Amino acid sequence: MRDIHYISTELLDLSVLKDIIENNKTLALSEEAVAKINKAHTYLQNKIKDSATPIYGINTGFGSLCDVEISAENLSQLQENLVMSHACGTGEKVPKSIVKLMLLLKIQSLSYGHSGVQLVTVERLVDFYNYNVLPVIYNQGSLGASGDLAPLAHLALPLLGMGDVYDDEEIVASEMVLKKHNWQPIVLQAKEGLALLNGTQFMSAYGVHCLLKGFKLSYLADLIGALSVDAFDCNMSPFNPLVHLVRPHRGQVKTAENILEMLTDSEIGASTNKKVQDPYSFRCIPQVHGASKDTLYFVHKTVKTEINSVTDNPNIFVGEDLIISGGNFHGQPLALAFDFLGIAMAELGNISERRTYQLVSGERELPAFLVSNPGLNSGFMIPQYTAASIVSQNKQLCTPASVDSIVSSNGQEDHVSMGANGATKLLRIVDNLETILAIELMNASQAIEFRRPQKTSPLLESLLESYRNTVPFVEEDRLLAEDIHASVAFLQSFAVDADLMF
Repeated sequence: MRDIHYISTELLDLSVLKDIIENNKTLALSEEAVAKINKAHTYLQNKIKDSATPIYGINTGFGSLCDVEISAENLSQLQENLVMSHACGTGEKVPKSIVKLMLLLKIQSLSYGHSGVQLVTVERLVDFYNYNVLPVIYNQGSLGASGDLAPLAHLALPLLGMGDVYDDEEIVASEMVLKKHNWQPIVLQAKEGLALLNGTQFMSAYGVHCLLKGFKLSYLADLIGALSVDAFDCNMSPFNPLVHLVRPHRGQVKTAENILEMLTDSEIGASTNKKVQDPYSFRCIPQVHGASKDTLYFVHKTVKTEINSVTDNPNIFVGEDLIISGGNFHGQPLALAFDFLGIAMAELGNISERRTYQLVSGERELPAFLVSNPGLNSGFMIPQYTAASIVSQNKQLCTPASVDSIVSSNGQEDHVSMGANGATKLLRIVDNLETILAIELMNASQAIEFRRPQKTSPLLESLLESYRNTVPFVEEDRLLAEDIHASVAFLQSFAVDADLMF
């Protein structure tokens, strides 16, 4: 039986989300969440009956149509029309793992009791999550303000029996899946469409996914970088704690500690015939990797705040007897954070490729291109080209999205964050980094074999033994694309404990 995670006001963080995802936990609403949802919904329904005052998005139109009043008998149709008209996503399909995160984060946000939705609506979203009914969503269409309108409209469509969903690996009409589970379509009540569509769950889900992967790749960058340090027969003195305690950036200190721990009892590291100085890509691993770690910590703080927030509009405050139209749907905090994280992840790839370049250069008693018979064999010449190409693509993707804006909704929405574009290109950067590190692992593991009979550390020897079951030593030229793909798969399957990541 699957473990249950109860949705409540307790803070979500990355370690909790990692646990929910990896242990395939089901979701359930806590008694606290149920009470808050019901209280806000009851308050809103009474407010509509007792007041003739226009309330944005509840009995008015949306965006620049906010001054158009809607009659009571049309309030449900207004919300349904909103969902249908805003489902204008284009581009690539959002990965299913991110769609599932979107569901979780939308449920969390609605559970705080500031949105006014029906309990049955939230319960159906919980059902979607638990039964793996994942709406088909597209990665283009959000401006990162007014909420992630188009992507979240596609998330909401199946509640109405509209749109498409994944049924295992097959894409089918949501109407079929509702019938399969004997679920009736939800009849949206006042404000529900707006509550579902306003919010930053598209951006936030990408952010969570990229952070989880980014923290793992940050650790793997240290691990593979440590292997390259021995493969290039580097001096260990730059990792001495004394160096870092006089410039104690958190990430820098942590990286130096990691490298020393990973290289503990290395025969190669203990040898004395070292160069006085090594290239920056080895010597400055703590400073460069560490700065990226510090960026991860900062972005984690921003995303943690966001996923534990109410980001729809307007917000209902039952205790204060207020319904306030504000702008919590604006994605600027995330947009800036994603641009920053993209740069930090790209830099991990940048320095990784430089280590790969050094390893194939024929220096430090290593054969040119890490093959025994260069000339007849090109060896590892072209994997470095591939890494260089990907590094340059990451540089191009690091053009910030957050400095852009474009006017929409007849000037009512005159500044937007473009955080959704920042989120989708951040994912590309992070996925690219994974491939760059896989290529460095290929090169470093090949180079280590030319240091035999000396050994690297027991930890790294264990890594190499496992890796060699996937990618054998290259004696003569072969189809290295297969080795690159296998190396990427190896890193994807490599488990890293949460206490090493965060």
